[in-house]
Amino acid sequence: MTLAVHEIGAAGYRSLRRIALPVGRLSVFVGGNGVGKTNLYRALELIQAAARGTLTRELAAEGGMDSVLWAGRRRQGETARVRLSVAFQDDATGQGFAYEVEAGLVQQAGGVTYGAAFQREPQVKAERLTVQAGRRPVVALSRDGPSGFVRDEEGRKRPFGTDLLATETALASLQDAARFPEIEIVRRAMAGWRFHHDFRTDAGSPLRRPCLAVTTPTLASDGSDLAAVFATLAHVRGDTAELDAALGHAFPGARLVIPQPDREARFGVIFRDYPQRVFEAPELSDGTLRYLALAGALLAYRLPPFVALNEPETSLHPDLMEPLARMIARAAERTQVWLVTHSERLAAMIAEHGGARPRIVIKREGETWIEGLRLAGSFGEEDEDDAE
Repeated sequence: MTLAVHEIGAAGYRSLRRIALPVGRLSVFVGGNGVGKTNLYRALELIQAAARGTLTRELAAEGGMDSVLWAGRRRQGETARVRLSVAFQDDATGQGFAYEVEAGLVQQAGGVTYGAAFQREPQVKAERLTVQAGRRPVVALSRDGPSGFVRDEEGRKRPFGTDLLATETALASLQDAARFPEIEIVRRAMAGWRFHHDFRTDAGSPLRRPCLAVTTPTLASDGSDLAAVFATLAHVRGDTAELDAALGHAFPGARLVIPQPDREARFGVIFRDYPQRVFEAPELSDGTLRYLALAGALLAYRLPPFVALNEPETSLHPDLMEPLARMIARAAERTQVWLVTHSERLAAMIAEHGGARPRIVIKREGETWIEGLRLAGSFGEEDEDDAE
């Protein structure tokens, strides 16, 4: 079963007061500094962290709940929590899945801390997984604090059967595919997402070093196995046509050199002006190396079910926006691609090659919002074709 992301939501997180976004095959968000684009991207990472069991750790690493909570005004009685959600749909069967998780502060009364947690660390407060297979959604997982229930393979409600710490998500902890198939389906779908936002290009970058010669169909988030991804295309699949075209569009006359690996995989580039010289990865410019890393992420042998890019244009020359847009549009034919960017030029070229209308990220009374977005989480009837 392949699940497509249908909608994401976030509330109470940094500049995201309350927002729900439809997600299509190719989603592009463009905006200036300080409007909250990175918070949208980061909310996606935190949703995946719930599936991996690292949600509270990652919130703590951001400075704890005091740092990540919505800093604006709240309604009277409104609980200070971060709420994250994702909805999936299996296009083949029409079956839908929706997962929500809430994180908040440790409960205290009279100076006493309640629950197995340190005084200032984030806690998982609630979780819910619903499955839509007929007219009514069925609750497969429900948690409120330390207690809750899960639906087993026979459709019966059962207690978790394990003592969850306040810092653990049930989604990550209940790993029994036979007993809890819906949980396994959603967890695996989310765990397969890839996030690319920090391809290091300094002298010590893993992009510049050879890597183990292991068949590698999908690029790691940090690009550390880039040489193996290229070698897999060249010597396992035996087809680098798309990769060669992407390099040629960016650097006319250039050619990628991918030797048959021994214990390590490596690569180099021959440029038109120096036809007898192979430039190894340590010699390439930051922009060239970053472009090649993006090519590895978007044109690999097997793409993940969901690829998120944060400002992929960073350190790239403006002339590379059009070749990058081509790669992004091409990748969106094989998987879902979601990206935020500063570059209006890149967004326009993605629209030209991929047909996805760029969404403008703005600040509205202190909160991050998207132009044209309705409170219900749609962009209006005139945009329905773009969200599919």
